[in-house]
Parts: sequence; C-alpha cells; structure tokens
Amino acid sequence: MAELPAHWKRLAASRLKVYRQFLDRVNRNKALAVLPELHESATEATDCLQCAQCCKSFSPRFKTPDIKRISRVLGLREGEFIEQYLKVDEEGDYVTRTTPCPMLGGDNRCSIYEDRPSDCRRFPYTDEDVLLKRSRITLENVKFCPITYRVMEGLMDKLGGR
Repeated sequence: MAELPAHWKRLAASRLKVYRQFLDRVNRNKALAVLPELHESATEATDCLQCAQCCKSFSPRFKTPDIKRISRVLGLREGEFIEQYLKVDEEGDYVTRTTPCPMLGGDNRCSIYEDRPSDCRRFPYTDEDVLLKRSRITLENVKFCPITYRVMEGLMDKLGGR
C-alpha cells in the first residue's frame, strides 16, 4: 500500500464531493468484492495506537449487550455504568458522556479492549457494506481515519473513480 501523504486529511476533506459521487454510483458487487483486500492492506499499513482519533473525537453506540458486558467487566450495575459513563444522543442511542472516550488511556489503549462495544469492534466499517450503504458515515470517517481514507482511495483506483 502506498505511503500515506502527510496532508491526507486535507486531501480527504477536499475530495468529499468526489467520494460522495463515487459512492452513489459505484457497482456495489464489484466494490464488495475488493473491500476485504483493501481493508486488510489499509489496516496493516496503519498503526491505530498512533492515531486513536476515533476514540478521541467520537463515541460508539453502546447497545444493550455492550452495556451488560462492560458493566459486568467494570464491576458496576448497569444503571451505575450508564449514569457514570453514558448519555442518550439525539438519535436515541447511548454514547459516552465525554470525549475522548473514558476508556481510552494515555497510551491510546482501550482499558476494555477485549469487551469493547460492537461499534468499536467493527470500526471503521471498511470491510463491510456499511461503507457503501451508509455513505454519510463513510464521509465522516474518511476525514479522520487513515484506514477509511486508504480504502476509499483504493476503491477509486481499482474501480475507476478517477
């Protein structure tokens, strides 16, 4: 995989309209066929512990199974966990009260990594159809996640989006 340009965030921000148009017209089956390879390559080329922008800037959704599991791991009742760490957002989902995520340590490691929410496990959704189906999320993620940027650029290279 090509080296990440130092100014990739500016490039991504300047290409949002191009990305949106590409996602609107891309052949879904062809895109889904190349996503696993692009995701693997982008993931291998990216050190998430050097970045952690997902944990520093945004919150995953905490679904009921996540709340039950994490509460148990932290030794809290579910209500205590919710009261201490979560709030309900405008879409009705539980999210963290604060950013960065309260589970993120100073070394960019997650204190509940093995038990993290399903949204965190799946992020940045570059190996699944969410990348295509929910372009709004992809267009947000591409602005701060080097994996998403690399996958979008790779998709456009492979499927003629340039």
